[in-house]
Amino acid sequence: MQQRATGNKPLAPPQKVVIYTQEVLGERMAGPGIRALRFAEALAPHAEVRLIAQATADLSSEDFFVGAANGPALLDHVRWADVLVIQSPIFAQEPEIFDIDVIIVCDLYDPFLLEELQQGLYVQSTGQEAAAAWTVGAVNDMLRYSDYFICASEKQRDMWIGQLMSVGRLNPLTYRDDPSLRRLIDLAPFGVDAEPPVRTAGGVRGVVEGIGENDKIVLWGGGIYDWFDPLILIRAVAELSKRHADIRLFFLAKQHANPVHGVMKMAVDAQKLADELDVLGSVVFFNEQWVRHADRANYFLDADLGVSTHLDHLETRFSFRTRLLDYLWAGLPIVNSAGDAFESVIVERGLGAVVLPGDQLQLEQAIEKFLYDDAAVAAARSNVRDFAPSLGWQSASKALVSFCLDPYHAADARHNRAARVTALAAHSAVEQARDDEVRRGSLTEAELRERIRSLEASTSWRLTAPLRAITGRRGRG
Repeated sequence: MQQRATGNKPLAPPQKVVIYTQEVLGERMAGPGIRALRFAEALAPHAEVRLIAQATADLSSEDFFVGAANGPALLDHVRWADVLVIQSPIFAQEPEIFDIDVIIVCDLYDPFLLEELQQGLYVQSTGQEAAAAWTVGAVNDMLRYSDYFICASEKQRDMWIGQLMSVGRLNPLTYRDDPSLRRLIDLAPFGVDAEPPVRTAGGVRGVVEGIGENDKIVLWGGGIYDWFDPLILIRAVAELSKRHADIRLFFLAKQHANPVHGVMKMAVDAQKLADELDVLGSVVFFNEQWVRHADRANYFLDADLGVSTHLDHLETRFSFRTRLLDYLWAGLPIVNSAGDAFESVIVERGLGAVVLPGDQLQLEQAIEKFLYDDAAVAAARSNVRDFAPSLGWQSASKALVSFCLDPYHAADARHNRAARVTALAAHSAVEQARDDEVRRGSLTEAELRERIRSLEASTSWRLTAPLRAITGRRGRG
C-alpha cells in the first residue's frame, strides 16, 4: 500500500477507495446514503471507487462500482482498498479489519449518539443505558483507530476534538504532525446538488387533495424524528390558518427512508395533534412514505417556504440539518429554530428567519412574513440563489478528495491499532438486560412490546444487526 508521501514526491494514482454506508442506497435515500453517493461521485474522477451498502444497494453508476456487502464479502472489498471511508462503527461488526493494512477515514457528520439520547427521552427502556454504553464504546473505537476524520461544521469539529482528546488522539505525535489538527480532522459539510431542480411530475399542488394551485405551502422537507419539534409548527400553522385560509403545511415523510427505523413517536404525536386541532387533511398533511430521491424536486418546487423546528438540546447544537441544503437547492426562504450550525448562516446571509425554540408567536410571525410579505420573500429568494452555489458538493468534498489523493496513516497509528474492539461485550449487555426483564415478568405485555420497540428502533440496535446474527445462534439458558 502507498504510505505517507515524503518531500515533494507524490503518491502514484489512482488510489483505490471503498466508501461504506449502513444506509440504503436506492431510489429512497436519507442523508447518510446521499452523502456517501455524492462522495463517490466526487472521488470517481480521481480514484477507483467502490460504494458499498450494508444491506441494500439498488443504484448503478458508470463511474464506480455500487454493491451491498457485509461479513467476508465486505472484508474482501476492504482488502482491495487503499482507503476505507466509514460512517458508522464498523469495527464492532467486523473486527477483522484490524488485520488489514488500509487507511481509514471516519465521517462524523451524523452525531447519532445524541440522536439516540434524545429519542430515549420519549420511550423509557431498561436496555437504554446499555445501548448508549455500546454506542459510546463503538464511537470511541472509531475515534481510536481511524486515520483521518471529517465532520460537517466547525462546531462539530470542536466537539469531536474534545472526544479525540479523551481517547488519547491529541498527543505529541499528532500535534507535532500538525498543531491545527487539520491533518487529523477537517470539514466536509453536506453539499447542495450542482444541477438545479427540474420538475418531472406534479408534487403536491393539485395532486394532494386539499392543497390547491394557489395555496401557500410550508414544507417540512424530510422525516419526523424524535429530536425535532413538529408540534410547535403544527400549532403555529393551525393558528395562522384562522387568518390565512390558503396556508398549508406538508410533511414530506412520516418515516425514515430506511424501513428498519420505522415510525418514531414524534411522528405519531404530530399526526395526533393535527387531528386534535381539526387541521389534519385540511391545513396539515402527512406524506406516509419517503419520496424517491429523483422526485423530491417536484415537492420542493411546489413549496413557498422551507421550515425546520427543533428543541433546545445537544443534538440540535451539533447537528447539520441536511434538509436545509435542499431548501437552498430549491431557492426557498428558510425558517429555522435557533441553536444549530445553520443559525448564523441564515441570519448573516439573509436567507430567512431564525426563531427561538419553543416560541410559537415568533414562529408564527416568521412564517407569516416569509409567506405573505412580498418584499421579504423576494429578498430571501435572491439571497438564497446567490449563496447556494457556494455550498456545492465539489466544495463540500474538497478535504476528502484531497486526502484520498494523497492518503496517509495517522501520525500515532502505530500506537492505536494495537487495541482490541470491546463493543461486543457491551452489546451482549443490551440483550441480557432485555432477557432479564422477560424472566422477571416485571412488565405487562404492552409495556414489554413498547420497550422492545424502543430498543429495536435505536441506532445501536440497527448498527449491531450483524452481531445479532452471530450471537442470536447461541443457546438460551
